[in-house]
Amino acid sequence: MPCWDEKDIYTEKEQDKMSKPVVAVVGRPNVGKSTLFNVLAGERISIVQDTPGVTRDRIYAEISWLDYNFTLIDTGGIEPDSRDIILSQMREQAEIAIATADVIIFLTDVRQGLQDADSKVADMLRRSGKPVTLVVNKVDSFEKYMPDVYEFYNLGIGDPVPVSAASRLGIGEMLDEVVSHFPENGSQEEEDGRPKVAVIGKPNVGKSSLVNRLANEERVIVSDIAGTTRDAIDTDIRYQDREYVFIDTAGLRRKNKIKGEIERYSIIRAVTAVERADVCVIVIDATEGVTEQDAKIAGIAHERGKGIIIAVNKWDAVEKDDHTIYKHTEKIRQVLSFMPYAELLFISAKSGQRLHKLFELIDFVIENNSLRVATGVLNEIVSEAVAMQQPPSDKGRRLKIYYVTQVAVKPPTFVIFVNDRKLMHFSYTRYLENQIRETFGFRGTALKFIIRERKDKQV
Repeated sequence: MPCWDEKDIYTEKEQDKMSKPVVAVVGRPNVGKSTLFNVLAGERISIVQDTPGVTRDRIYAEISWLDYNFTLIDTGGIEPDSRDIILSQMREQAEIAIATADVIIFLTDVRQGLQDADSKVADMLRRSGKPVTLVVNKVDSFEKYMPDVYEFYNLGIGDPVPVSAASRLGIGEMLDEVVSHFPENGSQEEEDGRPKVAVIGKPNVGKSSLVNRLANEERVIVSDIAGTTRDAIDTDIRYQDREYVFIDTAGLRRKNKIKGEIERYSIIRAVTAVERADVCVIVIDATEGVTEQDAKIAGIAHERGKGIIIAVNKWDAVEKDDHTIYKHTEKIRQVLSFMPYAELLFISAKSGQRLHKLFELIDFVIENNSLRVATGVLNEIVSEAVAMQQPPSDKGRRLKIYYVTQVAVKPPTFVIFVNDRKLMHFSYTRYLENQIRETFGFRGTALKFIIRERKDKQV
């Protein structure tokens, strides 16, 4: 029997499931936003998980600094066509940051100096009441540029933090300032035990209509214009003596917005909503069918291990025959093949069709997302699975599975102790996952597996 300490199981904070703060970056063209974003994201920005259909655009990244974890958002590029357009787009960036972020990094450029656009956006940020970290970039030499940094005190939003993203100078001081604005231990989130349900999806698929129908009142703006919900809006809904918090999200309304920008903002909204949620309801337009953009948004919830329900809306508007529902189901399962566990429901926000089943599914998925399995029973199932299908081997060395234990919920997280991590192929992990699901269900929730290596060491 291998020996290990219990501390080995918890060394990577598997049990730290608190909602992560969101930090947004705002700035003019050519001030170094992309450079700063990539420096903070490090190598992780280039990691693409084995999630078919999901591309990791450079819109958000998960960042760790000291004992803090947070989500970093790039609020969007600015095309330097004219001063008027730059100012307009900067204001929109600021609106996105104000609406979605817990802390805002306002990036400026010491070499370009203080600009009129900086001052106007600073006014918006100051009036918002959101914490702002003012960062002055391209300070490659503190001795040379510090007198110019002092000019940015005129913005009136706090002490400017000098950095050089390209040279990685001052980054630690900047991050110290950013995390100083984070709430302590997320105590406010812990106090509210009501289920939180994020309603996510592309613009104009009926997210707001769905929330309004569930609440039986017009709580958020609904129109035929894509992206008319300006902010993430929390709606308290009571159903059969239980309260739920529904988080409705959509892209910002913008004139002449091109398709790519709509997608970008809808993804930003989804990231911030998913962080707070227990369950994500992914709304798909039945008349349009499932798309690659749906897969991108669904992938955000999948990667974070949330409970997931796919709600196919506008089902009343689809012409049907005996095979319609099966064809739609097959197509959805094909495009969203990375999340076969997701619950599927065909609804109509307009007519109310099957909406009562949505609450039943939410409760069911939350229960599975929080399910714990006794270690003894879990190891019996894994032992039977190993007996049925021999573990892989390489160059005469075979994978040995010593022990499996569940270390967390939301999502259910399992640590598997093996003799050699390299021998644990993705396909065999998937096989064990399927055996565990077959026994315990876990419908509607992702499962997370952490492989730990233990040498053949006898107690």
